[in-house]
Amino acid sequence: SIVTLLRDYDCPGVLPASARIDRNLKATNGFTMKVWDAWKYPVFAFNRASSLALDVISHHVWGPRRKSWGIEMTIITSLMRDVSRHSALADIAMVRKAMDIGGLVPLPSDALVTPVTFRVSKRNLRGILETLDAMEDGTRELSGEWIIGKKLWQSLQSDYKSTHQPVPYMEEKIDYDLRKGQSRVILYIHGGAYYSSSAAAQRMLTIPLSKYSNARVFAVDYRLAPETVFPGQLHDVVNTYFRLTDDLRVPPENLVVAGDSAGGALCLALLLYLRDNGYTLPGGAILFSPWTDLTLSCESWDTNAGYDIIPTPGPNAHLHPVVMYLGDGLEQYITHPYASPLFGKFDGLPPMLIQCGDAEVLHDEIVLLSHKATLAGVQVQLETYEDAVHVFQAFPFLNVATTAFLSCREFVRHRLAHIQRNMPQVLDNFTESCLENDTDNDNVRVVRGDGVETNLGWQEVQDHMAREVDDA
Repeated sequence: SIVTLLRDYDCPGVLPASARIDRNLKATNGFTMKVWDAWKYPVFAFNRASSLALDVISHHVWGPRRKSWGIEMTIITSLMRDVSRHSALADIAMVRKAMDIGGLVPLPSDALVTPVTFRVSKRNLRGILETLDAMEDGTRELSGEWIIGKKLWQSLQSDYKSTHQPVPYMEEKIDYDLRKGQSRVILYIHGGAYYSSSAAAQRMLTIPLSKYSNARVFAVDYRLAPETVFPGQLHDVVNTYFRLTDDLRVPPENLVVAGDSAGGALCLALLLYLRDNGYTLPGGAILFSPWTDLTLSCESWDTNAGYDIIPTPGPNAHLHPVVMYLGDGLEQYITHPYASPLFGKFDGLPPMLIQCGDAEVLHDEIVLLSHKATLAGVQVQLETYEDAVHVFQAFPFLNVATTAFLSCREFVRHRLAHIQRNMPQVLDNFTESCLENDTDNDNVRVVRGDGVETNLGWQEVQDHMAREVDDA
């Protein structure tokens, strides 16, 4: 039963008997390729091409591996299947470049994106982050980007101008009702196994999330492994959260934290850290295929390995995401709730929308997470999508991706306000001014319908948007 399975995750420090990772693995010194090993690359390419050809033929002759798959999913899963067995052919730089190929896919249209760089402040953080916080001197910088759907941006511009005019009380009350649906801010934490990807690379997720939820989205670029190890990534996420709540004055109850894969785990780690150290929690969380168990102990790592797009990490330390993320602290932190949230206690956490596919290797641990949180009294909305793979929301050609974002809209715009602990507030003029200064400047750019971003500058963006309104 579920309760029996959850007992394996009640004791941080003790690996489940089914763990698929050796806690004695150590980080390697790096990638070394000899000249005479060059022949391995064309062999790898030939094997991939042969496998792809066979899968395509099989798809058309005998049908897809999962009944609802189109040819696109057959091709994508064929290219990714078992790729970890060839990790010796690459280093971290090559993997990151390969992951960035996803950025060549046309992006969703109708959004404004503003890159932001900010200094990391010393915030007198407590707990596991106290030492890292003490090392900050105000010179280190983090970056990220604001993503705002065009319709929301136009509405915010109109609303911001109107609220800076003297109005009688009754008109102000009407304005309150109009503004409260635009007061959500989403902090988005990207995935990528802790060692790859970026805020910009995940616009396939953040742009639809802003458009469907009618919310401003801030996606942060936290430091990546192996250059930074746990809990450095959590430190960056916590600092970003407090920049939104303390510096920009966004009320915590207006915030929703969201993330995919490793980013989903960092969302949970953020929630656990805030609760454990007495900080105010956000209003809710949206988790796309969160990676919650670094011990790789659940059965779906085997049963879904033939279908999913993320490969099972290899048996050695080279390019092993867990080894790179935890570094020399692997044995100490492998079951720490901030690294493997499935081992945590979820009492007092805010409502969560959790989405996963039944064909992904993380399926079982996500189901266990949802049950464990529900048993702890958390309002959990778990959605499992048939035949869907890891972070399927990033594939716009899938109908279920649209369904998933529609569910996000319902959760953020309607359901969450009724089940979260404190009602979201209408953002006051000071907060709106802070957000406008952060988003509306000469760094803003428009994402066109063909996915190309144009660095137009603030005035040209205003003119561009005004023309769109006139043409509508």
